[in-house]
Amino acid sequence: MKILLEFQVLRSTWNIQTLHRLFHQYHKTFAPLNLSDYEAISRCEQEVPEYFNFASDVLDKWSQIEKEGKGPSNPALWWINGKGDEIKWTFEELGFLSQKVANVLSGPCNLQREDRVLVILPRVPEWWLLNVACMRTGLIIIPGTTQLTAQDIYYRLVASKAKCIITTDVLAPAVDLVASKCQFLKTKLIVSESRRAEWLNFSDLLKAAPAVHNCVKTKSQDPMTIYFTSGATGSPKMVEHSYGSFGLGFFLCGRYWMNLTSSDIIWNTSDTTWVKAAIGSIFGPWFQGTCVFAHAMPHFDPRAVLNTLCSYPVTTLCSAPTAYRMLVQHDLTRYAFKTLKHCLSGGEPLNPEVMAQWKSQTGLTIYEGYGQTEVGMVCANMKGMKMKPGSLGKAAPPYDVQIIDEDGSVLPPGKEGDIAIKMDAKRPFTFFTRYLDDPVKTASTIRGNFYITGDTGSMDEDGYIWFTGRSDDVIISSGYRIGPFEIESALIQHPAVVESAVVSSPDPIRGEVVKAFVVLSPSFKSQDSKKLACELQDHVKKVTAPYKYPRKIEFVQQLPKTITGKIRRNELRNKEWGQI
Repeated sequence: MKILLEFQVLRSTWNIQTLHRLFHQYHKTFAPLNLSDYEAISRCEQEVPEYFNFASDVLDKWSQIEKEGKGPSNPALWWINGKGDEIKWTFEELGFLSQKVANVLSGPCNLQREDRVLVILPRVPEWWLLNVACMRTGLIIIPGTTQLTAQDIYYRLVASKAKCIITTDVLAPAVDLVASKCQFLKTKLIVSESRRAEWLNFSDLLKAAPAVHNCVKTKSQDPMTIYFTSGATGSPKMVEHSYGSFGLGFFLCGRYWMNLTSSDIIWNTSDTTWVKAAIGSIFGPWFQGTCVFAHAMPHFDPRAVLNTLCSYPVTTLCSAPTAYRMLVQHDLTRYAFKTLKHCLSGGEPLNPEVMAQWKSQTGLTIYEGYGQTEVGMVCANMKGMKMKPGSLGKAAPPYDVQIIDEDGSVLPPGKEGDIAIKMDAKRPFTFFTRYLDDPVKTASTIRGNFYITGDTGSMDEDGYIWFTGRSDDVIISSGYRIGPFEIESALIQHPAVVESAVVSSPDPIRGEVVKAFVVLSPSFKSQDSKKLACELQDHVKKVTAPYKYPRKIEFVQQLPKTITGKIRRNELRNKEWGQI
């Protein structure tokens, strides 16, 4: 971070002609950034190009437009940490620094094209540089949350066969605990001002890195990123996306749902491990030349968010429903959002009551979107549409969204079924490539001519989609996907637990939280239940990522006697939500 802040100071006296000269050493000619072509491709009205790379085809062209004096007036990235530090990069500066980072990855880190890199960073500028640098070098980036434990990191390194891990000094000790057992791991890169044995230091290497890098030529179907996403059973699955599905696939989302232009400044509060961070902090905005605003706050702080919206010229806010639920707990009429004009929400259902409170106090409508790691934006409420609070909106282009039954037949309006995306003769280019190393899971998402989202709902006469719930057991709390099997596996490792079942439970702030029904070992039944519940919660936090721990625990004599864990969870969840 320090070296990037130093660059921020130097740039006022830096010879910008030097940047121009370096930039043009490898970019001799440029075609203009033709947004109409990208729109036609995204709507499936034109063929997907054989070759595409977001870094060279979009970001570097914005750099050229800036050089010609026709670029956006705002920076490409505007980052603050709430402690007085601030970074503003133009597209040209972003290109310059990301080329240096690309040389770090391909040079001292000795990484080759399509090597996999696990990146576990908070909202720091290096996260953006590494995302772009991985595109430039053809490396496959694997985002991870900073809440991962050593066991979580070990699983991801082994499952993905990652050659490199990049993180901070906070998680470096956890990595060192498991690194020797990860046969594919060759390089450890630390983003820190301090040095650590057996780790390469990002700042040191960045200083020494050459300033010119030739971006690799990637095909649209080449693998670009892998996301770990929780499922109802087993460990998290690996969702693979390509340069086409991830780069080109989010163009329409940025233009229409986010409603962005080059004069806007968007603040997306998503965790860096979410797909929504890529959509709202890289691809959606930068396709349109929009400034990405970022606040480094490690935990969501409602007062800090409200004060920031008053102090900085943010025009678009994108956050999770949980965040809005926390924000409306405050008297919003005391805050003046002078520039805010567009509010977005996604990741979990948003309560109509919260939408109404936000609207009454700020005068702004929250436009809810519904998407998935696998296929991006599925449905959305967009400006110009009639708002139906509580609905997911209508199908987002280019998708044809329908409600279908178990046989794959389209259901009439008002009938509940599976939310699905119709497929034509070929798979939409915006879809994920596959669940890595799991062809059975990949095939299970297809029913006839439809992709099954795993969510249930209904469609009204006007084409609006209404969410009912998950067709599997996945819990979505504060926007995080949590698989019950992971929690049950963690609980059973504690000597007090004989058996457990984990389900979602309603919560006024988070929408839903993890609840565990636990059968105790006889020797623990006499212990204080409150203390034991806290002990089990702490145990889960240590075994797996802390955000997954059960916020509610109920001790029971026995669990429902059913054939499968899924049926058992369904029965307990229905009781918990008052549906039985």
